[in-house]
Amino acid sequence: MARTMLILVGDDREQCEKLKAVGQGMGCTVQQFTPAEWQRSLVDQGARSRLMGEIPALSIGSSPVNSEGGGKVLQFPQASTTGGGDDHKIRTINEWESIAIENAIHEFGGNLTEAAKALGIGRATLYRKVKQYAIDPSSARRKRAA
Repeated sequence: MARTMLILVGDDREQCEKLKAVGQGMGCTVQQFTPAEWQRSLVDQGARSRLMGEIPALSIGSSPVNSEGGGKVLQFPQASTTGGGDDHKIRTINEWESIAIENAIHEFGGNLTEAAKALGIGRATLYRKVKQYAIDPSSARRKRAA
């Protein structure tokens, strides 16, 4: 059974208390944070665990397999920090999608079926997007074979 959770981040204590009461009235578990607490929880793993307690969280970790032994958890593409002046370039959703697809294909050594599962899309959709973005999955296969 799923549990509904509401996370409030704000400086206005009065407004947060009103929202907290509404959330609790709807049967939600409510956690309230100041912006500083929330920022610390995003950066510091220890602070995150203290603040969040039992709340399940998506985190970027070194383990590629979730705790239940299921599929791989792929990291969302991060902005490039190397090279030219494109560091602050705003990317389109298509660019992010292309990067995510390329990362998934390389993560699974060119296996498009597994990459599609990890991305949460159908295999045919992935094949269409590979063609649309002119991604070459054979390079990941060659890398895996080497």
